[in-house]
Amino acid sequence: MMKRGDIFSMDNKTLWKTFLEKMKENISPMLFETWFMETELIELKENHATVLVPMHVHKKHLKENYNDLIQETFAEITGTNFQFEYVTKEEVEKNIEIDTDNVGVPAINEYETNLNPLYTFDNFIVGSSNKFAKATSLAVAEKPGFMYNPLFIYGNSGLGKTHLMHAIGNYIIKNSKKRVLYVTSEKFVSDFIGINKKNKEGNNFDSVDIFKRKYRDIDVLMIDDIQYLGNANQTQQEFFNTFNDLYGNNKQIIISSDRSPDDLKLLEDRLRTRFNWGLTIDILPPDFKLRMDIIDKKLEGQVMSNAFPKEVKEYIASNCTSDIRKLEGAITRVVAYATMMNGSDITLDLAIEALKDYFAKSVVAKNKIDQVQQLVASNYNITVEDLKSKKRMASIAVPRQIAMYICRTVLEESLPKIGIEFGGKDHTTVMHSVEKIKNEMKKNPILEMEIQKIITQIK
Repeated sequence: MMKRGDIFSMDNKTLWKTFLEKMKENISPMLFETWFMETELIELKENHATVLVPMHVHKKHLKENYNDLIQETFAEITGTNFQFEYVTKEEVEKNIEIDTDNVGVPAINEYETNLNPLYTFDNFIVGSSNKFAKATSLAVAEKPGFMYNPLFIYGNSGLGKTHLMHAIGNYIIKNSKKRVLYVTSEKFVSDFIGINKKNKEGNNFDSVDIFKRKYRDIDVLMIDDIQYLGNANQTQQEFFNTFNDLYGNNKQIIISSDRSPDDLKLLEDRLRTRFNWGLTIDILPPDFKLRMDIIDKKLEGQVMSNAFPKEVKEYIASNCTSDIRKLEGAITRVVAYATMMNGSDITLDLAIEALKDYFAKSVVAKNKIDQVQQLVASNYNITVEDLKSKKRMASIAVPRQIAMYICRTVLEESLPKIGIEFGGKDHTTVMHSVEKIKNEMKKNPILEMEIQKIITQIK
């Protein structure tokens, strides 16, 4: 244990590193990675400690669920009690305060949970497009009914909504005795229709009782693909009643959809209003890096995983830009094709042949800017992150201008879109880059050959 004088003579980075090492011993690796790994001690003044966190969900969750453990662990290291404050980068830079207190409102049989045990937080691959969704879902799983209620997850098909819902349910089942039920909206409709079937006595009291026990005598209800309730008016009424009953008893409600609550025009206004009571999160399509990480994860343990060249992985990642399930299907298709070809080596040519009917459009049409960035970065031995950065050294600035030129002249993308994809550059910057490369090519035939080579690779 340190003396008080030692605390203030030690820099914050070293002190926080010691604290984090201690926290690793007290919580699981997944919880540490989600809630603590990206935190930073930015100020230690008298008996007050200020910690920088990546998102407001971290601020809320650390304050409400880990504050006592944080204070105890820090006191154990320093010998002094500190009051902790959690701030986001936005709050520090803009000198504002985000009010997290007002974000959200605070035994079914095992076979009836309908959960797939294969979907967990541990095997949910995280990238910039789904990082917030994963952290929020884990917060709900740790504190169902109190953190964000209802939790509404939306995004296009194949991005991981269902995986997250099952992961929440599996976490709750594993770490508590709460009763969880996962159903699709079609199943809810089917069960509701079953209420109307009358028994031999001419009534349906038993069916109504079974329905209500199934959907209300639980702690967590998850409804997948809620958009399919759109044409079922009577079912919407019953779901409205079920929602009110669960919500009024602080039971957690989790809903998924392919669009935001405001875009569910076929649902009643009172339902859409309730969906916005808690927290709405969207899952965006995975970027190139995340798609590559997913491919590596899916290949783990497969017999032919070591035979998958990087260029084949990049080809698949470049074509499957918005659907993880299609990405998985492409891997399976290539492996199967290689097996049918008497165990041929997996090459780019083989992958192109195997997937020619699977990918409806060419690399240029499907992947566009992503593919150009990968090829230019590879040709000039830099990273895609360099192309998107603000670095101005010639070794990065010139390849960046070349990539922008190709995106504009070959892909015919708009100036604003190119600017966004290159780290938020202004469209005038893109225009300047395009014109500069055009002029340089007229004077430098070697540069023109280099660019033409890249264009040929794209096509």
